[in-house]
Amino acid sequence: MEWITGNDFRRMIVGAHRTFMREHEYINNLNVFPVPDGDTGTNMLMTLGAVARAVSEAPEEGIGSLSRRAADSAIMGARGNSGVILSQIFRGIARGLAGKERATSDELGKAFQYGVLYAYRSVSKPVEGTILTVAKGIAKGARRAVREHVPFADILSEAISAGEAELARTPELLPILKSAGVVDAGGKGLTVFLTGCLAGLSGEMTSPETDWDRHLTVSGAPLLAGESAADLTHPYCTEFLVKGYRLSVADARKLLASQGDSQVVAEGGEFLKVHLHTAHPGAVLEMALGWGTLHNIKIDNMSDQHRQTIVVPEPTGRPRVPLGVISVAAGAGLAEMMQQLGAEHIVMGGQTMNPPVEEFVATVHQGNADRYILLPNNKNIILAAAQVKKLLGERIEVIPSGNVPQGLAALVAFDPALGMEENVANMKARITDIKGGAVTVAVRDSVVDDKTVAAGRYIGVVDNRVLVDGEELSDALVGLIEKLADDDTEIISLYYGEGLHEEEARALATLIKEAWPSAEVELYPGGQPHYHFIVSVE
Repeated sequence: MEWITGNDFRRMIVGAHRTFMREHEYINNLNVFPVPDGDTGTNMLMTLGAVARAVSEAPEEGIGSLSRRAADSAIMGARGNSGVILSQIFRGIARGLAGKERATSDELGKAFQYGVLYAYRSVSKPVEGTILTVAKGIAKGARRAVREHVPFADILSEAISAGEAELARTPELLPILKSAGVVDAGGKGLTVFLTGCLAGLSGEMTSPETDWDRHLTVSGAPLLAGESAADLTHPYCTEFLVKGYRLSVADARKLLASQGDSQVVAEGGEFLKVHLHTAHPGAVLEMALGWGTLHNIKIDNMSDQHRQTIVVPEPTGRPRVPLGVISVAAGAGLAEMMQQLGAEHIVMGGQTMNPPVEEFVATVHQGNADRYILLPNNKNIILAAAQVKKLLGERIEVIPSGNVPQGLAALVAFDPALGMEENVANMKARITDIKGGAVTVAVRDSVVDDKTVAAGRYIGVVDNRVLVDGEELSDALVGLIEKLADDDTEIISLYYGEGLHEEEARALATLIKEAWPSAEVELYPGGQPHYHFIVSVE
C-alpha cells in the first residue's frame, strides 16, 4: 500500500508554486478582453505563494494538520476570484485529510475530489466553459483512477488528462473564448496547479529561470505616462516606529523574516524603527501591536506608479462606533473621495492588484467599528469579499459593488445613524441606479463580439465588455458615454487616472459638456493606474 506523508504534500505544494512561477504570464495572456486586468495567473500565483510559504515554514509533519495550515493560508491570502476558487480547493483537501498523519493514494485522491466540490460550491452562479468546467473534469478523472486503486502519481496524471480534455472544450462552451481563440485562463491555471503537484511529488520540479519571488512583474500591458514596472510579490513598503517595545531586535527581525523582504530593524533609544516590503501590511501591523505602541505608520504601494503614499493615522482613542464602511480604492484621489463620503477605512487595490482576504480581515480587527459594510468596487474582488463574510460572520455585510461608480454611489447612500440592515438595503438599491464604464488602451489584438480590436487603440469598457474603440482618447470617451447616457441623464462624472495631466482631463470634460449640454459634467482626480477615465452616468 502506498502512503503519502506530510513531507510529500509539502513537496507537491512547492512544486505547484514553482510551476506557476513559470506559467503565470501565459495564463494572464489568455484573458479574452484586451483590457489591462488579465491577472488570473498572477492572482493564483500569489495565492499559491502564500500557501507555499506557510507549508515550507510549518512545523507540522502530519498530512492532515499540514493541509489545514495550507487551507488557512490560502483563504487568508486569496486574491481575486481565481485565487478564492483555488483556496476552496485547499479547503476541500483539508477536509478530506482531517486527522490523518499520512494518507493512502485513494484517500488523497478523494481529498482532491472534495477540493473540486468545494471550489464548485464557492460560486453562486456557475458558468460552463470556465474554471468550474475544468474542475469537474478533473474530479471525474480522479474518481476513475481512485476506483482502480493506482498510485497517487497516476491519479494526478489521470486528473490532469481529464482536466486538459475539458479545457480544450471551453471555447465550444463559451463563444467569447472561441472568438478570441483561447481557452479559459482559470481552467488552465488548475491544470498547471496539478502538473506542478505531480512534479513536486515525483521530485522532477525545477527552479524558475529568474528570481520571480523577488521580482515578479506583470508584462504585456503598455504603461501610461510616468509608469514603471513594480514588484508585485511584496508591493507595500511599510514603515513604522514601535515605542515601549518589549522584545529584542533579533526577535523582531526573526518575526518579520517571513512577512516580506528588504527588512530593516533599527534600535533608537526608546523605539524601534521598522522598514519592510510586504504583501500583507495589515498582518505586519497587527503583529507589531503586540510589541508596543505604533507611531509614524506609513505604507507606500510600490505598484502605484506615482508612489502615492497612504498615511495611516495614529491611534486617537476614538470611541467605538456601531457601524463603519471599508471601501476598496485603486487610486489616491478615489481613496480621498471615499473617505470624504464616509468610508471608515480604505483598502488600496483594483485592476491587476486585488487585495487578499487577509488584508480585509486585518482592517476589521484594527478598526473601531463593531460591524462593517464592505465595498469591493471591482467584480474580481467580490468573491474575496464573500470569503471575508464567511470568516467574520455577522460583523460583515458585503455590497456587491462591481465598479468604482457603484461604490461611490453606495457611500452616498450610507447613513451612520441607521442600522446595518437598513443601510445595506439602501446601498444595494442605490448601486442599481448607476451606469459605469472605463476608458483604457487595448493591450493586445483581440476579437470581441466579432469585431477586431487592435492593440494600442483606446477602448471603452463596461463590465469587461468592449463597447467602443477609437484612435484618440476623446473618441473612446465620447463613444462610451453615448452608450451609457440617455435622454434622462442628469450627471456625468469623470474620474481621470494618474497618466493624464489635469489640463488634458479638463479639456476632455469640456468636450463632454458641449456634447451633453443638459447634463452636469463633474471632473475628479481619481489617480487610478491603467484606466485613463472611470465614467459614471446617472
